[in-house]
Amino acid sequence: MTETRCGFAALIGAPNAGKSTLLNQLVGAKVSIVSRKVQTTRALVRGIALQEQTQIIFVDTPGIFAPKRRLDRAMVTSAWGGAGDADVVCLLIDARKGFDEENEAIFARLAQIKAPKILVLNKIDTIAHEKLLGLAADLNAKAEFIETFMISALKGHGCETFLRKLTALMPEGPWLYPEDQVSDAPLRSLAAEITREKLFERLHDELPYQSTVETELWKDQPDGSARVEQTIYVTREGQKKIVIGEGGKTIKSIGSAARKEIMEAAEQKVHLFLFVKVRENWGDDPERYREMGLEFPKK
Repeated sequence: MTETRCGFAALIGAPNAGKSTLLNQLVGAKVSIVSRKVQTTRALVRGIALQEQTQIIFVDTPGIFAPKRRLDRAMVTSAWGGAGDADVVCLLIDARKGFDEENEAIFARLAQIKAPKILVLNKIDTIAHEKLLGLAADLNAKAEFIETFMISALKGHGCETFLRKLTALMPEGPWLYPEDQVSDAPLRSLAAEITREKLFERLHDELPYQSTVETELWKDQPDGSARVEQTIYVTREGQKKIVIGEGGKTIKSIGSAARKEIMEAAEQKVHLFLFVKVRENWGDDPERYREMGLEFPKK
């Protein structure tokens, strides 16, 4: 009988390096939301991929950046915690940005990670081949990587080769999740994240990233559908008006887009009801951090 393998691969990097896009590509399903807004991923998101007899549990971590607020500190702590617990750590670099200040800070701490490290240069279709090779050489001179991969997470280029390498690195052991499971996130949590993604897509420049969404109710109905009630929390009354929009047009648009994806994830008909509330200091509320799966920083 063939031995099964199972292990954790952490995806770390600066905001917008493409970690969530890569996770969805490798898993073959949407398990982590994506937007142009930095720090979209807030807590650890686990996606599960199967390669023959190997189960790889990918940990999508929040983007690592210089924290300014309590929420920032919680996210960065979560990211490094995810890296510290993994069997292999994959550092994603946006090839267009190269070695900038954010990546310099990550490299300064990278040596503290004991797990094998892989360098992943993403968005390779946006940079000349000669520059890409030079960047790879420079980054390998700054840290100890067991291998370097050049990929396009969005288009899938190079992802299969990368996945095969990770498969070989996973330790022997039993699978931790059922064969058909692609994420460990509860459905109500994924639903809230989908709505937050649609919120940012619709109001990218008008809404601060502190805005959040919580699923308050998920009730299965006798006809097989589900009634889902979610609350969008903003920090100012003016932001509430922006989310609702003139005559409710904006929130209806957000709800329509979110409902379609939630239905796909739930594989059932969904009736989605969105509410908007102002909570000025939610960034200092421990309960909100628990909802997001983050540890509440004392300071």
